[in-house]
Amino acid sequence: MDIPGYTFGTAAVTRSPITLAEFERMKHSVAFSDDDVRWLRTSRTILEPQVEAVLDVWYGFVGSQPHLVAAFGSVHDGMPLADYLAAVRRRFGRWILDTADARYDQQWLDYQHEIGRRHHRLGKNQTDGAAAVSHIPFRDLFLLVVPITATLTPFLAIQGHDQESVQRMHDAWVKSCLLQVTLWSHPYVKDGDF
Repeated sequence: MDIPGYTFGTAAVTRSPITLAEFERMKHSVAFSDDDVRWLRTSRTILEPQVEAVLDVWYGFVGSQPHLVAAFGSVHDGMPLADYLAAVRRRFGRWILDTADARYDQQWLDYQHEIGRRHHRLGKNQTDGAAAVSHIPFRDLFLLVVPITATLTPFLAIQGHDQESVQRMHDAWVKSCLLQVTLWSHPYVKDGDF
């Protein structure tokens, strides 16, 4: 699958300043276990055929919030940049699958740092050469964990899994999203404070 700007596992991605040992401690802090890995991987087969529908819901939410859609707005007139929105959407769809793959190795850890950079003024707009606003406030990233994960439940339930299984998949997604957004925060945090 060729997705422009999707550089997971390539030499274009620099090594994360967070070590795998530090990431293991982070996983313990959010009670993320091998059971969560299993539930995330179960969710992948359910979500893969629904990626576009999930993105429709998520983009609908972001589009309904002027302060969130502003991240895709032109520096010239503030209007959303359709090409930029479309490019990010393709990578966001791949992010769903990467999250559900739950292969949290060094390449994955490195790419999380890259994702954080792409939201921060250090790297915003560089991937797509977009003339959009130059920074996304961290508060907007962190708070999106709730609408992103809450809206997944109906998609996770669509294949008729029992309520407990759906809840376990949802819980694993919440933990994974919290881990990822915490990793994405690194560029936003003062040196020595992460």
